[in-house]
Amino acid sequence: MKRIYTIIGLYLFLVAVSPSSVNAQMDGLDTFHLADPTIFPFGKKYYLYGTGDQGPVGFKVYISEDLKNWKLSDKNDGYALRKGESFGDKGFWAPQVFTYRKKFYMAYAANEQIAIAESDDPAGPFKQKVLQPLAADVKQIDPFVYFENGKVYLYHVRLTKGNRIFVAEMNEDLTAIKENTLKECISSILPWENTANSNWPVCEGPSVLKRDGLYYLFYSSNDFRNPDYAVGYATSETPTGPWKKFEGNPVIDRSLVGINGPGHGDFFTDQTGKLNYVLHTHNSARKVGPRNTAIIQMEISKGKVSVDKNSFHFIGIRRP
Repeated sequence: MKRIYTIIGLYLFLVAVSPSSVNAQMDGLDTFHLADPTIFPFGKKYYLYGTGDQGPVGFKVYISEDLKNWKLSDKNDGYALRKGESFGDKGFWAPQVFTYRKKFYMAYAANEQIAIAESDDPAGPFKQKVLQPLAADVKQIDPFVYFENGKVYLYHVRLTKGNRIFVAEMNEDLTAIKENTLKECISSILPWENTANSNWPVCEGPSVLKRDGLYYLFYSSNDFRNPDYAVGYATSETPTGPWKKFEGNPVIDRSLVGINGPGHGDFFTDQTGKLNYVLHTHNSARKVGPRNTAIIQMEISKGKVSVDKNSFHFIGIRRP
């Protein structure tokens, strides 16, 4: 998320961690500089998308069969979605790809609005017949579409007195939300969620999954430029809440992974059945961008989330 907030002297009072141990993991890689990443497994391949330096143009897609060796798609000059074929002419952020009714869909933000495009291939091109966003009376970003018992839910961020996470049911053709179902989920109100004491608190990057009858809403708090940008979660017995935040939040932060600003990711299950969370971090201890893309494994069982800090690693194109 790239919205600019007023945070005076942020780095003057937040101590950065040393990136020395992390840099060693990056040797031999041209690390992906994708923020807000998502990985979509399909068949025997993994498809990686995210917010990148191509933000004014669209989203590129990278493909791998083993999560180690990646290549840019050879279709559409590497673009899964690009300007002119779907809504938006700037600020292409936070894509999510999913299947629905035998088609592939990408939900994403552009021009600080949410749009949904479709394709016959996870590599794209994702297009719209009518180039327009979902109707809304506020700016909204960071979509996450979730299916449950024949219903479609859109978790997303609304820019209203801060970045706040909402959920609403969608109609069957994914062109609009059902306004009467719109409901706020969570916002950043705890000390760890706003360490800069900003007058625009940030709660963003929602992703939702269900385990043992319990719903888990993962989110990121603090401005993305803050070294304390981190990941927490809340649980609920229904997909619409009420949500109870985990008292031990954050579960992924700079003290765990050894690099500033880890957050805004998405879940995927790899071919061995392990649950992974792909996310971004700051570039280094003193430089936010271009942000780097990494993966960390976790387990969720009986209301408990366990994050394997030793599994944290950056991903990218291997150098010859």
